[in-house]
Amino acid sequence: MEQNRLKENKMGTMPINQLLLNMSLPMMISMLVQALYNVVDSVFVSRINENALTAVSLAFPLQNLMIAVAAGTGVGVNALLSKSLGEKNYEKVNRTADNAVFLALISYLLTLLIGIFGVGIFYRSQTSDAQIVAYGIQYGMICCCLSFGVFLQVTMERLLQSTGKTFYTMIIQGTGAIINIIMDPILIFGLFGFPRMEVAGAAAATVAGQIVASVLAVILNQRVNHEVQLKLKGFRPDLKIISQIYKVGIPSIIMQSIASVMVYGMNRILIAFTSTATAVFGVYFKLQSFIFMPVFGLNNGMIPIVAYNYGANSRKRVVQTIKYSTMYAVLIMAVGTVIFQVFPANLLIMFKASETMLQLGVPALRIISFSFIIAGYCIICSSVFQALGNGFYSLIVSVARQLIVLLPAACLLSRFGNVNYVWWSFPIAEAASLVMSTAFLIRIHQKIISKLK
Repeated sequence: MEQNRLKENKMGTMPINQLLLNMSLPMMISMLVQALYNVVDSVFVSRINENALTAVSLAFPLQNLMIAVAAGTGVGVNALLSKSLGEKNYEKVNRTADNAVFLALISYLLTLLIGIFGVGIFYRSQTSDAQIVAYGIQYGMICCCLSFGVFLQVTMERLLQSTGKTFYTMIIQGTGAIINIIMDPILIFGLFGFPRMEVAGAAAATVAGQIVASVLAVILNQRVNHEVQLKLKGFRPDLKIISQIYKVGIPSIIMQSIASVMVYGMNRILIAFTSTATAVFGVYFKLQSFIFMPVFGLNNGMIPIVAYNYGANSRKRVVQTIKYSTMYAVLIMAVGTVIFQVFPANLLIMFKASETMLQLGVPALRIISFSFIIAGYCIICSSVFQALGNGFYSLIVSVARQLIVLLPAACLLSRFGNVNYVWWSFPIAEAASLVMSTAFLIRIHQKIISKLK
């Protein structure tokens, strides 16, 4: 019966273009909703004052670290679980799911410690402005100490994605995002009898959305994800399964965590010019998520398809998935480039931008967006490496792009005394990423893809 059920799994039978859209569109929509609530969060906070916006912007490395651990572990779970399904190894599927929940709990406990002991140190290392530090500690402690929702939510979403049920992940993420958007103004400004919490209210709205979404994710897994059976009673960690998860997951965690290091470094470079430059950089990250999130949604739909068909030894379907994914990613990024080139001032005005912020922000958005199309291609390459069990390649590219090229280039360009020069470090870094990603993709094709049937 299990074999019949497997044969009916759409990842092995549906035409690739239809399958990719079927898997990715729900994820792209949910990612866009996620991007919307990230932007709305900052839009409301900017109504408090610019220091509040700066404090939330400076929190990005900390928040990204949490997401990196959750999503990176999820990439490893996703790849292993989908590959096990392709191999018809149902016992391994279930053991992978059980260990994924265990790893989510461990990740939360570590983040809780950071929230209690590390948030103040983190903010004081970036600025001496007392108001920014006070806002930041309020925001960071709430996000870290109540982060169990995000870890559980991401884990449960990955279990659904691994079996092709991405529609439900859209429901989960959409629900969490909508709750966040509704609660933001209520808690920030104290509407409908709630206390005025300002920056702390933005954090509380975020974790409230995550917790509700995680509960919904658990319920949906139990009701609709019949290919994965969670049996936590009598659970013992399986070190072999965990090592297989982290073989792909750790490079992904490190790769995504590097963004935290990069943003932290960029914030320190930019704040030497003015705190407004840091606010511009934070606003850029919120805005670019509208462009990048659909590509990440495409990426999340693509990985289980590639992993499944790799496990099923189908070269044709693996190659077709890569081709279609690359085409869609480049198209999305091209649209994003046009938007950033034509409407930069309109985008910044949403954040109550002052004249100074507009002067700094308009050239920043235009210069950085030159790198978008290349970034779309490189994201797909990175996902291919992860899906085929070679996450280390993704790690090398990410480290080189953000730490070896981007930050040193930004530091060097900042010495010319013009903040506009600093933004050119992004196109320079993506050009380096293009060369490395292409070289690794050729190598992967020769060593793995070409040997499939």
